[in-house]
Amino acid sequence: MTSLHCSACASTLLTTSLTRQRRLFSSRTRQPVQRLIRTGGAIRATAVTAEDDMKLKKGIAEFYDESSGIWENIWGEHMHHGFYQPGAVVEISDHRSAQIRMIEQSLIFASVPEDQLKKPKSIVDVGCGIGGSARYLSRKYGAECCGITLSPVQAERAQALAAAEGLANKVSFQVADALNQPFPDGKFDLVWSMESGEHMPDKLKFVSELARVAAPGATIIIVTWCHRDLSPNEKSLRPEEKRILEKICDG
Repeated sequence: MTSLHCSACASTLLTTSLTRQRRLFSSRTRQPVQRLIRTGGAIRATAVTAEDDMKLKKGIAEFYDESSGIWENIWGEHMHHGFYQPGAVVEISDHRSAQIRMIEQSLIFASVPEDQLKKPKSIVDVGCGIGGSARYLSRKYGAECCGITLSPVQAERAQALAAAEGLANKVSFQVADALNQPFPDGKFDLVWSMESGEHMPDKLKFVSELARVAAPGATIIIVTWCHRDLSPNEKSLRPEEKRILEKICDG
């Protein structure tokens, strides 16, 4: 089952329940892709060089090394947007509850079980920031959770917060690449990525890695910002894009 949901904050939630067939993507799809260019109905992939890939990851790491403290002061421990009801008037103090609502709505949409026997016992947070989601999910399910980020500052801060909250034996954080995760195949019951997918230069490799580390029957949840450039005559989604989104959301 694959389903897509557009939330009130314009994020996209993708949930995928995996069957015994973990390998969702053939080796032919695992080529480096920087962007997909649509030309006359065809899609052309542009490769990412190793040098460009290194520069991008270094830039992301340095950006979050320098800005995470500011994010934490403004947003708190959750470095992602909230889920807001349409038309709702909110105060700054409402943002934390909206961030928690985003997590809960994602879990509900994905039908993640809370039953003692079926709930996740092993979770990975890919692009974990300072670990807000990882700690929340660990507390909610009593699960062990691993968080990965490109930022050493984020990993250190996330671990310190986990220790302060008494979760050091349940939650761990490390510097690692989401496109080359340091985990064995089929390790996690729940694979979580909250607003980090937009940074990935190779989307196919990113999703392939999420699938690789997911255990048989696991759930993958991706919440990410999606956009594309519009042509001069375009105002919104193309008709075929609307049909695809409607079909996915109805599913």
